[in-house]
Amino acid sequence: MNKIVKYILIGVLVLGAIWAALFFIKSNSKSAITYETQQPFMATIEKKTVATGKVIPQDEVEIKPQISGIIDKILLEEGVKVKAGDLIAVIKVVPNEQALYQAQGRVRNAELSLNNAKIEFERSKTLYDKGVVSNQDFINQKLAFEQGVQELKNANADYQIIRRGSIGGSTSANTDIRATVSGTLLEIPVKEGDQVIQANNFNDGTTIATIADLSKMIFEGKVDEGEVGKLTVGTPLKITLGALEDVELDAKLKFIAPKGLEEAGAVQFKIEGDVEVSDDVFIRAGYSANASIVLEKKEDILVIPEALLQFDKSTNKPYVELAVGAEVDQKFKRKNIETGISDGVNVEILSGLTEEDNIKQWNKTEPIKKGEEEDAEGEETEE
Repeated sequence: MNKIVKYILIGVLVLGAIWAALFFIKSNSKSAITYETQQPFMATIEKKTVATGKVIPQDEVEIKPQISGIIDKILLEEGVKVKAGDLIAVIKVVPNEQALYQAQGRVRNAELSLNNAKIEFERSKTLYDKGVVSNQDFINQKLAFEQGVQELKNANADYQIIRRGSIGGSTSANTDIRATVSGTLLEIPVKEGDQVIQANNFNDGTTIATIADLSKMIFEGKVDEGEVGKLTVGTPLKITLGALEDVELDAKLKFIAPKGLEEAGAVQFKIEGDVEVSDDVFIRAGYSANASIVLEKKEDILVIPEALLQFDKSTNKPYVELAVGAEVDQKFKRKNIETGISDGVNVEILSGLTEEDNIKQWNKTEPIKKGEEEDAEGEETEE
């Protein structure tokens, strides 16, 4: 009986040892990492930059009054299309009391002068008919009378303009604010009852309306000083608008500022480009926009993904690891290369590689197994 128990215990110990050994081997063994390889290929690389800015009308016209006064009526609303000559608003004149009094005085003086010239002309005409005065004296009196008539007309006209803003019967009164160009009424920054002043040597005058042709738009943005030297007038631009998804507009660079402005420690240069606006797209003035600009482009060149590159720690020069022998052997050797332009995804290979080379994906890692993933999540939960 003791021998049987002894044999049973020995058997249990042996089985336990075997199970422990198998568990240890399984838990500590890891499959070998198999590195994939990629080959260089021919492609086109474009080195781009993005300029931020906005889309604005090419020309904006500000409508200003020809006389000071108060806005009496506003006849149109913002956003409507107008033609040159359309009436936008009407101004009610509030005359200056001193100027009005002086104008009245000029009218009265002109009337007195005309009455005197009329008396002298009639007396001269009577004497001329009797042959008492010469022809020259008669002509001089007639001229003085006619000048008096004209002076009275001028004085009355000045008085009417000061009092009402225009001469009665005029087809284009100063109090009528009309569109000077055709386009879209972008803004009316005043309202009825606001006081406005005319432009003079000391003041630009009050803007009553702003008009622009929204079919002629330009992109206005800024680029960094490190990229402005690579730009040339006529370079094509691709314009994307923040307010309109899936809309891309073509444009051409037409202006590069000769002087930069420092903003947040960086020098920025203003650029402008003519935007081609299609009839089926309505663009509002002031939309924020981005312009994609191709700084450099090379076609049909040998490239590899930038992710395959490694860099020497001492020289910082690029290199790759090439497969040696059969793919199953997983043997690689270092190969120094020379690179060119890059678009952030692919990089140009100037020397060191051919299309037949197999390049190691050096950063490939072994995928996490499902069981290990669940264990890791469990540990995080416990923590």
